[in-house]
Amino acid sequence: MRIVLADDHPIIRNGVRTLLERDHNLKVVAEAASADDLHRALDASPCDLIITDFNMPGGRMSDGLSLLGMLHRKWPTLPVIVLTIVSNPGVLRSIMATGVRGLVNKSEALGELPQAVTAVAQGRNYVGAAMEQSLHASEAMNDKVILSIREAEVFRLFSSGLTVSQIAKQLNRSVKTVSRQKVDAMAKLGIGNDIDLYTYAREHGLL
Repeated sequence: MRIVLADDHPIIRNGVRTLLERDHNLKVVAEAASADDLHRALDASPCDLIITDFNMPGGRMSDGLSLLGMLHRKWPTLPVIVLTIVSNPGVLRSIMATGVRGLVNKSEALGELPQAVTAVAQGRNYVGAAMEQSLHASEAMNDKVILSIREAEVFRLFSSGLTVSQIAKQLNRSVKTVSRQKVDAMAKLGIGNDIDLYTYAREHGLL
């Protein structure tokens, strides 16, 4: 199985490559340190699986949901495993909604990533234990707030410091559409102003 591996930290990439290639049936054929690097690697290197961090820096796809959405649109049959420290249930649901096949917490990669690769190779989805626990805890608390993928995308970009106009340009949407999606997301979350938006994003691991 040919794998393209993306993470902005070289130490993590080296560790994951070593872990994967203990299995002689797995081969990392390309590495990427940014979203744009990943796009170029996929254009240049045929592969069977993508393993990527969620928060990848750089370029037009610096938001994780934008990156995953692009991967699914351009390579719809290519399975993706996300390796991340994100634990917010709403973000995890949004990640899976982009078509991601595997979700593994970085702290549990040593034990779970090989299992995730095996599951995805067999056509199954895989969600790691820590991710499952976060999602189940959220359901147990009757957490009914679910942002759409586009609302979550705008929310994350705005909370990262971009203006509505900058977001509209980056996502190729109108300012009016982005503004409405921001307002809709805030209304669903019960957030009344931009200061509370930043506070919510920080406290819920969305930054």
